[in-house]
Amino acid sequence: MNFLAHIYLSFSDDEVTLGNFIADSIRGNKYKHLPERVQKGILLHRDIDTYTDAHDIPKKSSKRLHKNYSHYSRVIVDIFYDHFLAKNWNTYSNTPLDVFVEDFYDLLEDNYAILPQGVKRMMPYMIADNWIYNYSKMEGIGKVLNGMNRRTQNKSKMNFAILDLEEHYDAFEAEFTSFFDELIIFSKQKYISL
Repeated sequence: MNFLAHIYLSFSDDEVTLGNFIADSIRGNKYKHLPERVQKGILLHRDIDTYTDAHDIPKKSSKRLHKNYSHYSRVIVDIFYDHFLAKNWNTYSNTPLDVFVEDFYDLLEDNYAILPQGVKRMMPYMIADNWIYNYSKMEGIGKVLNGMNRRTQNKSKMNFAILDLEEHYDAFEAEFTSFFDELIIFSKQKYISL
């Protein structure tokens, strides 16, 4: 799962949201200095990733891409799934996507001091280009994939994955929808047990 899904699966708990968002920038147990519920968000993020990586539906989506993108196919699926979450946002939330995203950006700015350096570096670009809101648009996903390809020095060829999304759009969307319903239940149970 990518940014939007992790934020959404924090169930409007600000500190858990922060942890869930920054978790990829935290190695091992180098989070013990953070507030307790931020730590719990980091652990929730890791549980979500473990569940997703082991689940048959994302594996099926990834397999469709594996020939062209090898180990990057899972990252691409995460981005595709965020697109479908953003596109179908009204199915999952009563808060409009633009409001949800703005509230999240405000949360980051209000907690800037505890953010990892990598997040601090990325944040101005993410907010200026409104990455998370723009996941709802094919153009936005294209920009994300182009950026990810640049980060791999053009080795991943992820910029071409937009063509795979267009070609297999309905199949990816159906897989996302089936999987996300299960992921919400799993994440809610983990959240309650934090």
